[in-house]
Amino acid sequence: MASIGLALNEDKTRVCNARRESFDFLGYTFGPLYSPRTGGRYNGARPSRKAVASIRKHIRRRLWRGNQAPWDDVARDLNRTVRGWSAYFSYGSVTKARHDVALHLYHTVRRFLRRRHKIAGPGYRQFPIQDVFGRLGVRSPESYSHASAHAFT
Repeated sequence: MASIGLALNEDKTRVCNARRESFDFLGYTFGPLYSPRTGGRYNGARPSRKAVASIRKHIRRRLWRGNQAPWDDVARDLNRTVRGWSAYFSYGSVTKARHDVALHLYHTVRRFLRRRHKIAGPGYRQFPIQDVFGRLGVRSPESYSHASAHAFT
């Protein structure tokens, strides 16, 4: 690797047994996972906690309290961000992470619209989840297809 100008970072590099412990690489956590259906253990990949926290931060940043942009522009920007994240994290066990991001997106959009329209209360009746992910034009991360990936052995 030295011939092409690359070097390992000794602080970040470690050797581990992926069958017993997990490690993060390129936004994914690789290692043992448990099947909710069978309870069995298998080796696979899922989006890392840091990657999920990052998309949540991006969503919050797009829906800041003083944002006066037209809703269509806000929804288009959110969809672009969520579509890119969903496309990158389309391999492995992504269902739970996408569900968590979808719930965060719904609650953040609902809170944003409630404040924008000065609605007291939680706003569940005024902005139900079907309207946010339907009529208002926001796409849920769960609506994007994901590629199937076989667990590594």
